[in-house]
Amino acid sequence: MKPGAETIHVAVGIVADAAGAVLIARRPDHAHQGGLWEFPGGKVETDEAVEAALQRELHEELGITVQVAEPWLRVRHAYPDKTVLLDVWRVTAWDGEPRGREGQPLRWAAPARLADFAFPAADEPIVARLRRDCGQIAQHASSKGTSAML
Repeated sequence: MKPGAETIHVAVGIVADAAGAVLIARRPDHAHQGGLWEFPGGKVETDEAVEAALQRELHEELGITVQVAEPWLRVRHAYPDKTVLLDVWRVTAWDGEPRGREGQPLRWAAPARLADFAFPAADEPIVARLRRDCGQIAQHASSKGTSAML
């Protein structure tokens, strides 16, 4: 990383349906890492709690209201121009039906199929853990009664 390059703190939500499929969104072509798939979320504002940022971002991006979320993974990744710190949370209950409120395409993808999608390098540890833990995610989502349709 270049000296003085900024660190972007991002709240990321793993939203899974009762079958264990996770929601992914395609980044706009003009954005950093544009055209790649990602897990929904966004920047944590100064003095904002990560959980509050997660709730705000998922409502802005997807139109859902997070009811229950728990910390799941932290990933720090240095790109040539910036570093990202991803605070990844499992969203286990929400209200509403996710939709791309910013025009972004959405997909429900089984963890085993995530390799079929191109993700930013910072998301690779998330994809690897989802693939490893896919049975637990489906079981956990269905035990919470979480369901959603796209």
